[in-house]
Amino acid sequence: MVLGELGNALAGALKKLGEHTVVDEEVMDACLKEVTKALLQADVNVQYVVAMKKNIVKSVNIAELAAGLNARKLLEKAVFQELCRMLEGGELAEAKKKKYEPKKGTPNVVMFVGLQGCGKTTTCTKYAYHYQKKGFKPALVCADTFRAGAFDQLKQNATKARIPFYGSYTETDPAKIAAEGVERFKAEKNDLIIVDTSGRHKQEDSLFEEMRQVAESVQPDMTIFVMDSSIGQAAQDQARAFKATVDVGSVIITKLDGHAKGGGAISAVAATQSPIIFIGTGEHVDEFEPFDTKPFVSRLLGLGDWTGFIDKIQDFIPQDQEGGDLMDKLAQGHFTMRILYDQFANIQKMGPMSAVMSMIPGMGNDMMPKGQEKQSQAKMKRMMCLMDSMTDEELDSTSLKILQDPKRMERIGRGAGRHPGDVVELVEEYKRLAKMMGKMKGLKQPKKGGYGQQQAMGQNLAQMAQAIPPAMLKQMGGMGALSDMMKQLEGKDMGQMQQMMGKMMGGGK
Repeated sequence: MVLGELGNALAGALKKLGEHTVVDEEVMDACLKEVTKALLQADVNVQYVVAMKKNIVKSVNIAELAAGLNARKLLEKAVFQELCRMLEGGELAEAKKKKYEPKKGTPNVVMFVGLQGCGKTTTCTKYAYHYQKKGFKPALVCADTFRAGAFDQLKQNATKARIPFYGSYTETDPAKIAAEGVERFKAEKNDLIIVDTSGRHKQEDSLFEEMRQVAESVQPDMTIFVMDSSIGQAAQDQARAFKATVDVGSVIITKLDGHAKGGGAISAVAATQSPIIFIGTGEHVDEFEPFDTKPFVSRLLGLGDWTGFIDKIQDFIPQDQEGGDLMDKLAQGHFTMRILYDQFANIQKMGPMSAVMSMIPGMGNDMMPKGQEKQSQAKMKRMMCLMDSMTDEELDSTSLKILQDPKRMERIGRGAGRHPGDVVELVEEYKRLAKMMGKMKGLKQPKKGGYGQQQAMGQNLAQMAQAIPPAMLKQMGGMGALSDMMKQLEGKDMGQMQQMMGKMMGGGK
């Protein structure tokens, strides 16, 4: 997870509150010491941390709490609210600009600016790829004539992501290249044109003048400042310097997966009143997340983000893979190797498991130790390879007699180039999951609207709670966590949610 160390420290501090029968001033002080220590280690400005601690103590006055109020819950809420306040820029959060959203069908010109080596060119491609998945027609223009190999890098990234691009090996005027590229892609009806500019430092006046010229030539609808999280608090000075030169409307923070100073960078940029719209969480084109303060803080504190979890399922699992058929099969106790294969395929589409697990309450970064994620992914691919070697009869059968036939097992292993022991491992995994899915037998498909819909959904959630291993359910926060999921998803169509549960379990065939 992004800022894993900070998240573990903050979640650990709040978790310790549950170990005390009574939360008094001494317990609260110990908790706040751990919270402030974690924030300072993440390079958050000491002034922000001190102010946050004072606000929490002021809002949660243990000595004057009315009888019946839960001090632990109030303290958790206060920590959550103050972290959100810090990342939103404090008092002026409401006065911030609304986050820019491109509009389909009309040309949207977005210019990227930033320091050298902050990951700007890669981020341009990630931004284009993100909106390409949403149905936009993006295009990339390389106006970086300062760095050797800049156009080659953009060309390589764009080709890999199948995005059209424009640049020049001979022209040295970046403003001219940018203007020509934008005009060309407007003529070709591209509705999201991204202009990549030269990296620069706030002390380099000549490059800042060049940036102004590019901005004048293309008249961007939005200027995005890309910032490397590893510079920590220094981000504030750089963001302000760029903002003084061009109208920086949004910020993207990169490399949050590899540096402990990310917390300081996020809080520092928030203080400039430029909204953070995305965060880079890795090198690959899909390791790019929209930034929303409350879900981000919720995941940081180990409280999960059910809404983000469901949105991720919708983003990565095709709409034509309806979950209704699968829910019907599970209701009949029907679980096959084909369903297991689909489940593995969908999990892989959703990206790193640590990022997905951080969206589930109680499933923090410590649930997936370093190195174990790669092992799990390798095991999943190995099992999918074995299932590729199976016949339709074997994939669609629920009979263990067929799956455990020695001759079949030997043929499956030989066809996949694997040892028979790997086939045994696959069958054991299937048996374990089939037993768990068997507990979901009797699931009811809710009729749209009315009390019966909610009643059926409530019954289904109770059955799902039985299917989840007790230790995992306890880690998630028990039935209360599943009820909270329902509250967070309030307003969504119940039948649609059933389909999404089906997709989450592997998609229908």
